[in-house]
Amino acid sequence: MPIKIPDLLPAVDVLGSENIFVMTETRAMHQDIRPIKLIILNLMPKKIETENQLIRLLSNTPLQIDIELLRIDQRESKNTPAKHLNSFYRSFEQIKDNYYDGMIITGAPLGLTDFEDIVYWDRVEEVIHWTRDHVTSTMFLCWAVQAALKVLFDLPKQTRQQKLSGVYGHQILVQHDPLIRGFDDQFLVPQSRNAAFPVSFINNHTDLHLLASSEEAGAYLMASSDRRQVYVTGHPEYDAETLAQEYWRDKDAGLDPAVPLNYFPDDDPEAKPRNKWRSHANLLFANWLNYYVYQITPYELGAE
Repeated sequence: MPIKIPDLLPAVDVLGSENIFVMTETRAMHQDIRPIKLIILNLMPKKIETENQLIRLLSNTPLQIDIELLRIDQRESKNTPAKHLNSFYRSFEQIKDNYYDGMIITGAPLGLTDFEDIVYWDRVEEVIHWTRDHVTSTMFLCWAVQAALKVLFDLPKQTRQQKLSGVYGHQILVQHDPLIRGFDDQFLVPQSRNAAFPVSFINNHTDLHLLASSEEAGAYLMASSDRRQVYVTGHPEYDAETLAQEYWRDKDAGLDPAVPLNYFPDDDPEAKPRNKWRSHANLLFANWLNYYVYQITPYELGAE
């Protein structure tokens, strides 16, 4: 089954050119199917790029998914046209009385910013608390993991001395959790963060199930026992060239970034990188939708 998205969202053309089946709202109106309702709080600067990345992964499932987009920062965006935001994004006030099967909260370039200094931090707190009663299962990506650990476990921010950037090997730590069903024992994930997630810190201060980790990158994949929160500290949604774009952006800004580890062929930033994590990313999102959303969500949302 396809992803259902607004008729004019750029992802319609982008993913259609990749032979990914997306269904516009107009066509979906003629189907008598209870779709999975999913909302994405997109905190990334390049919102259209992130939309395409996430919708691409969410499309790899037999479920029909109805996607909404949420923003909580009403300031003018430097990277996304105002027309796009006004056309496709909803405010929290517009959706706060709704119920959803799933939610994704993305990362944000806020790893070195104290929580209290973030302009919209109060709203982030409100949304994370809201998910506990209004969303069946929420996936937190990268910086959103740090935010959720603060809000739900009152854990202080852990920061690395040097930014973690590259494609790192990870290992599964358990064998039979549905979220990692079909994973290889070792797999690759892009990482791009200043946040630190030591395995001991997670094990000693939360009751989360640690499902996968990396010796270099720390805890990667965690879940609550009721499957209602999933924590993903990396960026499995990244395209092949996203890390390269970040590297050159920082280089042009005079930040002297390190070359992302295990990413460019022969560690040459002029060489074209290849995606080595796509299969794992598709499996992660498909498993989440199937086992952590579809299998436990009520037929009538809000009826729990």
